[in-house]
Amino acid sequence: MRNVKSLLAAAAAALCVITAPAQEPARRLSPSRSKAQRYIEAVSRNDILRNAAFGVLAITEGGDTIASWNHDKRLIPASNMKLITTGAAMSELGPEFKFTTRIGHTGVVKDGVLEGDLYIIGGGDPTIASKDSIAIPINDLFRQWKGFLDKAGIKRINGMVIGDGRYFDGLQDRDTWTYQDIGTYYGSGVDGLCFYENTIDMKVTAGPTVGSPVSYMLSYPSLPWMKYYFDGRTGKAGTGDELYMYTSEFAPYAEVRGTFAIDRKSRMEGFSNKFGAYTCAHYFREYLLARGIVVNQGVADVRLGRLRPDLNSFEPGPYAARVDDLRILGMTYSPTLKKIVRETLLESDNFYAESLFKILGRRLHHSSKPDSCVVAMNDALRKLGAPADAIQIDDGSGLSRFNLVSPDYLVKFLSAMMDSPVFGDYIETMGQPGGRHYESRLQGEPAELKSRVHLKSGSMGGVRCFSGYIEPTEGSKSDAVVFSVMANNFIVPVSKVDPIIDRVIAMLASEN
Repeated sequence: MRNVKSLLAAAAAALCVITAPAQEPARRLSPSRSKAQRYIEAVSRNDILRNAAFGVLAITEGGDTIASWNHDKRLIPASNMKLITTGAAMSELGPEFKFTTRIGHTGVVKDGVLEGDLYIIGGGDPTIASKDSIAIPINDLFRQWKGFLDKAGIKRINGMVIGDGRYFDGLQDRDTWTYQDIGTYYGSGVDGLCFYENTIDMKVTAGPTVGSPVSYMLSYPSLPWMKYYFDGRTGKAGTGDELYMYTSEFAPYAEVRGTFAIDRKSRMEGFSNKFGAYTCAHYFREYLLARGIVVNQGVADVRLGRLRPDLNSFEPGPYAARVDDLRILGMTYSPTLKKIVRETLLESDNFYAESLFKILGRRLHHSSKPDSCVVAMNDALRKLGAPADAIQIDDGSGLSRFNLVSPDYLVKFLSAMMDSPVFGDYIETMGQPGGRHYESRLQGEPAELKSRVHLKSGSMGGVRCFSGYIEPTEGSKSDAVVFSVMANNFIVPVSKVDPIIDRVIAMLASEN
């Protein structure tokens, strides 16, 4: 196991090795001895959490229990699920793993003319055209792809540009996600070839009066094949942003419904684009045309083995070429898995997390359908020494309310990660109070205390969870602490629950 105590200093140095339990957490100390335990028992009976589901477990790396309350109760983890997905992916694939994207073609090249179709063969890279800072700028990526054509002497394409997302089979979305979530930017589905994290930006502005239509302006990417119907209405002051898009991958049609409060400023709203592979092909074709490479036909994607040149047609198109039959011109690579995992956890990026979930299924069981991904996750977790026998895994991001995980399991998993060779890389991907996206956590606590906490949040309606590690104080002989605090089914604002969880974490750190 890697020594958590030296992690901050170890950013530029090797981490030393110590031992830790990967088995069921031991409970050698009476939890009643800790102030954190007494506080947890008291707040679990207050008006905020009395009728909610509240679970806590905190153990030392040596296996002693500091706090325990409903530790084995299975709860909805929300984005704490990403801790498990990213850890499993890093352990199974390695922190230096990269997704690949290939460029290939059918037909032959003669006198600078490709008599065939050009294929963009996706390999699951979730960063293509992403506005994330780790992503290769799209013009740079397209320049590399065009370079493959230049090297092959292709100056004209008598065929189509085809976005091929077949590497991930099955539906893009998880059928257990809510319909509202599926149309949002955070519920965009994953295909083997994606573009801009399969989202679309749209500027929305409240109307002049309550009940009047919300105005919108499509921004990026441009999706000329889409048909949009807007029924968003201006809501009363204080009602916030309740606009949702309803759409699917079956037809290029979407409806935006809901309300946008009259007192809200104009903002860029993110919605889901279910045609990422088609969008990628469209934009690359435009790039080629602008640089003098004629593509005399349009674009297509692949669905159920057939080409779809016209998304508005329900007639089956011709069969797509087998990938093994294509002539491959070149290959590009994503950023490293470590970089992707860091963005996944810090940004709580559902799209990246689902890509990791699907790549595990594809690599371990040759399918990215949900059942295969769940089996692959279980296989990876078993290798880690944290078999998922007592929990329920439904997706990789935590967007599904069918995920059921106990504080006991999260602590068991995080303890097992400490024994993994990738632990030093893994913990560096986690956030810290006062840092990026966690500025409001542990407010009022000393900077020294905050610097010892590494965590991940999880949040959805009625759900708030935090799990992670606490380093011991400098020079202390105490052990590091692994913790999970989970609250479900509360009906009060999250602003009332957060201070309680912050207090628990601060007390755990103060006693360490």
